[in-house]
Amino acid sequence: MATYKHLLLLLLITATCAQLPGRWQTLLESAGIASMHTAVTRFGTVVLLDRTEIGPSNLTFPDRQCGPRHDCTAHSALFDPATNVLRPLTIATDTWCSSGQFLPDGTLLQTGGDMAGIKKMRTFSPCGVDGACDWLELKSISLTTGRWYATNQILPNGTVIIVGGRAAHSVEFYPPSATVPIRDFPFLAATEDPQLDNLYPYVHLLPDGNLFVFANTKSILYDFDSGATLRAYPDLGTGPWTYPSAGSSVMLALNPEDGYSKAVIVICGGTSYGVFFKQDVDFPARTTCGRIVATDPDPSWATEDMPMPRVMGDMVMLPTGETLIINGAMSGSQGFEGANNPCQNPVLYRPNQPDGLRFMTLTPTDVPRMYHSTANLLADGRVLVAGSNPHYFYKFYNVSFPTELRLEAFSPEYLDDDKANIRPTIEMAPDEIRHGAEFDIEVTTELSLVGIVELNLASAPFATHSFSQGQRLVRLEVTPPSMLVEGGGANREPYRYRIGCKAPPNGNVAPPGYYMAFAVNNGVPSVAKWVHLVL
Repeated sequence: MATYKHLLLLLLITATCAQLPGRWQTLLESAGIASMHTAVTRFGTVVLLDRTEIGPSNLTFPDRQCGPRHDCTAHSALFDPATNVLRPLTIATDTWCSSGQFLPDGTLLQTGGDMAGIKKMRTFSPCGVDGACDWLELKSISLTTGRWYATNQILPNGTVIIVGGRAAHSVEFYPPSATVPIRDFPFLAATEDPQLDNLYPYVHLLPDGNLFVFANTKSILYDFDSGATLRAYPDLGTGPWTYPSAGSSVMLALNPEDGYSKAVIVICGGTSYGVFFKQDVDFPARTTCGRIVATDPDPSWATEDMPMPRVMGDMVMLPTGETLIINGAMSGSQGFEGANNPCQNPVLYRPNQPDGLRFMTLTPTDVPRMYHSTANLLADGRVLVAGSNPHYFYKFYNVSFPTELRLEAFSPEYLDDDKANIRPTIEMAPDEIRHGAEFDIEVTTELSLVGIVELNLASAPFATHSFSQGQRLVRLEVTPPSMLVEGGGANREPYRYRIGCKAPPNGNVAPPGYYMAFAVNNGVPSVAKWVHLVL
């Protein structure tokens, strides 16, 4: 049962929720599927993806066409949040608890799953919602071993490493390596326990070109080229942090002020050993966050407490460098029917504030988002929230938490109307930039600028099971804005400025691919322009 302290917290939140920052919007009453995996494409469209072996969904193909599953319903869809238009997609093999990552050309690579999908590789070359793009099951190549609950991460040269999976203590690469088709990864065997708390490991590419890999309570610095473990970090302790006892994890924004040499990892929430195995749905989740400077010579974990307990939450990097913690439950664990007490208040984590002042409680949603829910940053600065199906099949009646088909968007406080006059608009920016290149952008604002305008690159990750694979935010080196047009006056013309920018120095800092480029003025981001960062 929830503790007395947690009950008091809920009463306080309920009494004050009307005054809390942020607002919610329902985009679709039904997407037809509960999106277990979600990814935003460079066209602004969103790929929604569920299991295929779940039985009929509520999304039918047009003209009674049947997909490859022969149940005449779709298990994937393409959604346009600008128009709320939805188009069903075809997917053949089971993608249950699979992994994914965008390739440098913007193609979504999707790997593994269950049953006939466990060794499959699939690609999706995105388009607008009115296009004809669809899933392609690769015939000529497949995974070397079955991967269920693995994690993907794009590497500095544009290849993808695929890490772990259930009973898969190894890594492999896409495109497949001819010299090293598969490599043992003993770290995953060492972190496995009876309830498999090393699944969906947290993998972050550090700016030194090595990987920070976290599973259960342990983490290492991993040289993916040689397969060597370069460092074992201190144990975080206090119980497991990865699936199925999962919290979530982000790497904070990389900054030019320190030469992109400092990487800070934050892991928040989760539950205790044994909760998943016992299916103790009322056992309180953790409030704890761990924070470590992974690039320090002698790193150590610092801990702090969220305002409320949370298991299976999602951590979303915002264009400002702050982190939104959203979705999940306040008790139980991941897994079917494994949790209770939905955590409906998002929390804003402000990493540059002093310890003790970093968390802000935000406006709650009316929709519980439990197991198999997702959250993704959109180019307009909102966060798309999808999914939630705590059941093996779709269940809509006679259960505490029905399968959830609604799509919502959460608007952080920076999108409030009273900030519209300082919100910049990107009027000109290059479509393509190269590492280390200098380039200009032009922005307009209603009010004249005061101070520096940031240009921040946000990746488009693959969100699933409380971890966004490949998520990163990179702040660029910029010059002070130079006024081109003085606005104001009787016609209230916008002010126009030119800002000099310098692209990330190499693929260690920002792997090649498509990024959302946000201009940020005093904590208020523009609508992003998609830019292609190339080697």
